[in-house]
Amino acid sequence: MERKIPEWLKNAVFYEIYPQSFLDTDGDGIGNINGITQKLDYIKGLGCTAIWINPCFESPFGDAGYDVSDYKKVAERYGTNEDLKNLFDEAHKRDMHILLDLVPGHTSVEHKWFKESLKAERNEFTDRYVWTDSIWCEPSGMGCIRGISDRDGSCAVNFFSHQPALNYGFYKPTESWQQSMDDEGPKATLEAMKDVMRFWLKMGCDGFRVDMAGSLVKHDEESKGTIRLWQNVREFLNEEFPDAAMVSEWGEPDKSIAGGFHMDFLLHFGPSHYNDLFRCEEPYFSSRGKGDISQFVEKYIENYEKSDKKGLICIPSGNHDMDRLARSIKGDELKVAFAFLLSMPGAPFIYYGDEIGMNYVENLTSVEGGYGRTGSRSPMQWDDTQNAGFSSAEKEKLYIPQDSSPDRPTVSDQMSDENSLYNFIKSMIDFRMKNPALQSCGEIEFKNIGYPLVFERTTEGQKITVVINPSADAKEIEVSAGKVVFTVCKGGSLDGNILKINGTSAVFIEN
Repeated sequence: MERKIPEWLKNAVFYEIYPQSFLDTDGDGIGNINGITQKLDYIKGLGCTAIWINPCFESPFGDAGYDVSDYKKVAERYGTNEDLKNLFDEAHKRDMHILLDLVPGHTSVEHKWFKESLKAERNEFTDRYVWTDSIWCEPSGMGCIRGISDRDGSCAVNFFSHQPALNYGFYKPTESWQQSMDDEGPKATLEAMKDVMRFWLKMGCDGFRVDMAGSLVKHDEESKGTIRLWQNVREFLNEEFPDAAMVSEWGEPDKSIAGGFHMDFLLHFGPSHYNDLFRCEEPYFSSRGKGDISQFVEKYIENYEKSDKKGLICIPSGNHDMDRLARSIKGDELKVAFAFLLSMPGAPFIYYGDEIGMNYVENLTSVEGGYGRTGSRSPMQWDDTQNAGFSSAEKEKLYIPQDSSPDRPTVSDQMSDENSLYNFIKSMIDFRMKNPALQSCGEIEFKNIGYPLVFERTTEGQKITVVINPSADAKEIEVSAGKVVFTVCKGGSLDGNILKINGTSAVFIEN
């Protein structure tokens, strides 16, 4: 099956925006679409070429917009569909691209599809969701909603109890109420989701990051049915929108790429060992030097080989579902971490605020279903004006409290400091963009796993050896001879093929 990678995606660097926390232009304490448009030049100036926007559709916001009530309408608090189209247009004028967040696995209980499915009499939405045939029967292994209408049955949910699961069928139906992928209900659901994609792609959206992409078909242990479903979507896109980019939240790139996705996220849960890098008791990127990256590398290589060395595994700095990087690593440790993130294959994803080292805000009451994640979703810190330049609203009206630390980082302070994390990331992205071996499709081979980490990135005509030493202790290691072309923090010295690298540093050698 043909799966052509859009040219712009081959060297893309993404910036993830949680829209309600980025910039408020109307003074209601909540960020909006026009705030993103206003900051496009900032994002481009950092070096990012593309943006992933978390869900911005109509929603009761029981799960921060991941509970959609209308897939074709921008939530009023963010603006209008016209505002979003204007954002697409303004991004394209700057040679930038926008991915929207598609949530195909479930809706809100407020969605008109679900309200129709509640009715006792059959209608076109009766089979739009996963329903059992008796109120006394609940779907095994899933939570459910029941007893809220005259319809007899229980409706399966994904995660929160207000997120009814859409019906794409069961790969191996075992109960009378479980429909196959080829039944009319599941086929209608898939066509409805294609229609949502068609709506935004026609408006100018450049593609989608797909939430829980591997979870759609039920009783599908080997993902064969879900892969087949996404291959169906790929055929639709190839025919109508061949340049649309698709990035999956799946965590198994061999499966997602087989399904027709261009890139796949390494998840912070599951078998990836991503948390070993930044978010555990002894992160590998801590200068204490007590971390262990070996299991991460082992799993990475396994996935890399399974996906035919396509280099399409994305490693994000973080996202709205995990702790901020700066909760566990600080100062120069962050620079070394970004040296790694920005020199690995696949498209890097920078979570808004990570480029200035925004803190995880401790002890916040849950907002919009965030719970422990709320501290990673606080409003962006632009400058030293009211509410750090995020909003003109009264402080108490901000939908999430900001970091109140007197030394909280801001964009304005970081831009004016030549040694700041922001300016390092800007220079590191520029270095990546000037060296094809470091971009998404350059191959990777690990040479040393530990302190320091050594890997080679190669593409036709170029090879770069990357040496990363998060430990505070200096290290000496044998590498391929060449020329040092970029250093991070204190760097190191190369004598022939012996590199002496300082603590909490990185060195790039062109061979």
